[in-house]
Amino acid sequence: MDSMEGVRKAAILLISLGSETSSKIMKLLPENLIKKLTYEIANIESVDSDEQTQVLNEVVNTMHAHKYVLDGGIDYAKNLLMQSVGPQKAKEILDLLKQIQLKERPFDIVRRADVKQLVNLLSDEHPQTVALIFCYLQSGKAAEVLSNFPPDKQADIAERIGTISSASPAIIKQVEKVIETKFSSYVESDSENIGGVKTLVEILNSVSRSTEKHILGDLEKRQPELASEVKASLFTFDDIVTLDSRDVQKVLRDVENDVLVLALKGANDQIKDFVFSNLSTRAVENIKEEIEFLGPTRLSNIEEAQQKIVGVIRHLDEAGEIIIQRGGQDEVVS
Repeated sequence: MDSMEGVRKAAILLISLGSETSSKIMKLLPENLIKKLTYEIANIESVDSDEQTQVLNEVVNTMHAHKYVLDGGIDYAKNLLMQSVGPQKAKEILDLLKQIQLKERPFDIVRRADVKQLVNLLSDEHPQTVALIFCYLQSGKAAEVLSNFPPDKQADIAERIGTISSASPAIIKQVEKVIETKFSSYVESDSENIGGVKTLVEILNSVSRSTEKHILGDLEKRQPELASEVKASLFTFDDIVTLDSRDVQKVLRDVENDVLVLALKGANDQIKDFVFSNLSTRAVENIKEEIEFLGPTRLSNIEEAQQKIVGVIRHLDEAGEIIIQRGGQDEVVS
C-alpha cells in the first residue's frame, strides 16, 4: 500500500467519523500529516460505498489484530480509543463500526440525492408520499426542498408530516421501491457526496487558529482557487468585525466573560474597539482591567477562547438567529 493510498484511507475514515471527532484526532497528528489529510479531504467529492466499507472494515480488523496479539478482546479496543479520543467518542466510533453491517434506514437513496434532484423528482409526487419521505430525510435538506414547492403544497405536506404517527413497514417498503426505481436513473446509488470544501471548512473551524492559518497559507500556494473557496465559507475570529452590531450583541450575551477576556487579550485594536462599541462603558472598563490583570498568557489558551466564540457565532448562524455574510451570498433585506 503506497503512502497516497494510506492518506486517502485515513481521509475517508476521518470523514466517516464526522468533523467534531476528526478535528480532535487531527490535533494529535504531526503537522506534515495534517496537511496531507487536509488536501485529500478537500479534494474528495464522493466515495464509493464499497471503498468506505473497506476502510471501516480495516479499522475493525486492526482492533481484532490487537485482540489476537494482546488477547485483550473488544475491551482492549475500547481502552485504546478511550485513551485517544475519550470515552464518549470511543463509544460513538465503536457504535459506528458496528452499524456497518446493519440494515440501512429507509429511503437511503433519497438522503444521498442533492436538493435540486429532490425538487425535480418529488415535485409530481403525492403530498402524502413526500411527507413520508421527509420523515426520513435530513431536516435541513427537507426544509430546502419544501421551500421550493408552491405555497399550497408546502402547507399540505407540512400538515401531513404533523399528523403522521406511524407507518407500516410494508407501506414504507412499497413507497421506497417506487422511489428507488424513479431515482435510479438520476442518482448514483453506490456513491455518496462527502468531503470537499464543506467538510474541510467544518474541520478547520474546529482546529487551532495557528493550524488553520498554516493550512490556508500552504493551500493558497498549492491550490489558490480551492483556498479562495474555503476562505469564502470559513469564519474566523478576526471576521467578527463583519457582523452586524445587533448580531454581535447576541453573540456576546452567549459568551462567558472569562472567555471574552481571554479572547480579546490576543486581539488587535480594531477587534477590541469593535467589541467594546457593543458593550456598556462599565463592562468595557471591567474587561480592560481583567485583561491587564491576566499578564502574560499562552497563545494556545487565547486561540482556544477565540475558537469558543467562533463556535457560538456558528451555532447562532445555523439557528438563524444571526447572519454571517459569506462570499456569493444573497443580500439580506431588513
